[in-house]
Amino acid sequence: MKASDLFVKALENEGVTHIFGIPGEENLDFLNSLKDSSIQLVLNRHEQGAGFMAATYGRLTGKPGVCLSTLGPGATNFLTPAAYAQLGAMPMVMLTGQKPIKKSKQGRFQIVDIVQTMGPVTKYARQIVNANNIPSVVREAFRLAAQERPGAVHIELPEDIAAEEAEERYFKVNRIRRPDADEKAIHQAIEMIHQADRPLLLVGAGANRKRTGAALQRFLEQTKIPFFNTQMGKGVVDERHPLFLGTAALSDSDYLHCAIDRADLIINVGHDVIEKPPFFMEHGGKKVVHVNFFSAEVDDVYFPQLEVVGDIATSVDRIGKLVTPQEHWQLDYFERVKEEIELHIKEKRGNDAFPVIPQHVVHVVRDAMPSDGIVTLDNGIYKIWFARNYKCHGPNTLLLDNALATMGAGLPSAMAAKLVHPERKVVTVCGDGGFMMNSQELETAVRMGLDLVVIILNDEAYGMIKWKQSGMGFDNFGLDYKNPDFVKYAESYGAHGYRPESSEDFHTTLTECLEKPGVHLIDLAVDYSENEKVLIEELNAKTCLL
Repeated sequence: MKASDLFVKALENEGVTHIFGIPGEENLDFLNSLKDSSIQLVLNRHEQGAGFMAATYGRLTGKPGVCLSTLGPGATNFLTPAAYAQLGAMPMVMLTGQKPIKKSKQGRFQIVDIVQTMGPVTKYARQIVNANNIPSVVREAFRLAAQERPGAVHIELPEDIAAEEAEERYFKVNRIRRPDADEKAIHQAIEMIHQADRPLLLVGAGANRKRTGAALQRFLEQTKIPFFNTQMGKGVVDERHPLFLGTAALSDSDYLHCAIDRADLIINVGHDVIEKPPFFMEHGGKKVVHVNFFSAEVDDVYFPQLEVVGDIATSVDRIGKLVTPQEHWQLDYFERVKEEIELHIKEKRGNDAFPVIPQHVVHVVRDAMPSDGIVTLDNGIYKIWFARNYKCHGPNTLLLDNALATMGAGLPSAMAAKLVHPERKVVTVCGDGGFMMNSQELETAVRMGLDLVVIILNDEAYGMIKWKQSGMGFDNFGLDYKNPDFVKYAESYGAHGYRPESSEDFHTTLTECLEKPGVHLIDLAVDYSENEKVLIEELNAKTCLL
């Protein structure tokens, strides 16, 4: 059969349902083969948007999302999404075209060595040089993309190879079982937990990938040990749980860190080095039990005393079944810190000032969203407020990026979330700077008939960098700009635009938009002065409870 037909059949064999991207002339054989397949092509307006959609598809399903581009400039536009998926552990397969490799008639026009370029930001990058290798290359790419730790892979299909004849054959997709942890390590962990005076459980990004919530829930019910999470560990366990302390949205000096500093043992489940460390180890200080799919990467701030390496959910279950609450445990301090955290999170959330302050933005969004609703974030200072103040009721209900932390991913991520979960409410919160980086995907969302809400926090500046600039004592320079009329901008794409004029108006508008079909954009004026008042002045002045 034709090689491009074989390629599409190999993708169907992997269970691919959607491909996001922008084809070029080097993809035309592949595109023609795709026309009659069961796979749906989502035509994007920029390769970056396609890559972010594929990565988020992988994040939500656990199956690699697939995106497509041409050679050269199209392929290089995949670099940021590749890094986004690779650092964020999201399974993604990138397919790119290339000029004929056996006989060139155009010299080096548009030709960049994309395989070498992709090498540093992927788990696997391969050019197909023989059509008969397509089934094995595709199988290996998908296997590696989904295997712990998940990430990005790349396949390049030159147009002359795509047009060749190939032998039809496929590789069976087998489920791989992850090994269990060593029995001695399990019992050492139990012993360390029993001997500790103030144990704490930390839920990291790795625990959010393989549905470990049920095991962690059982662990908490059995042991009664309080827990906290990292930004990308949010929602693995319902954050309304009475043992939940809070989210480590900052590296240090938040109210939560009073509890972390007092702990003498941290059971670190799913630690991922891409996230900023929520605590700093010191020699002779607190002990750490590392529970993960793979061993720890030791550095100056992380050197666990025990590593329990194996399937996370199984390890947590095995440890939890044998740990019993100890009379000498001193957990009352953690309860007092929890009360202090709750007090500060609730503060100002009903503030009706306008422009709206970030605490109230979070409160309004949480109040309007159902428990299973999905909020995606672009990247900006508001991410810290959502991480600290937004309580997730389930896994992957707040999609934020604390790995590459790139701007421009919020809207495409929301589109992918709605595609994967059409029955659920989806909202994306973007800064004005990040939104404009992929704002053209509004047209894609409208064309796809998606129902979602876009909230733009408008301060006409790169607010997070401006906050850092001020905090470091520099003059205000180089970070202010002017925005288009976002309401008219949305309407020009066929979306609906709104500009609330009060805090109450924002709440009403958001609630109504969530009940209407179509794409809705809310241009919301935001006051970021709270960043200085709370995240710097208040936290610097705080004292931990005795």
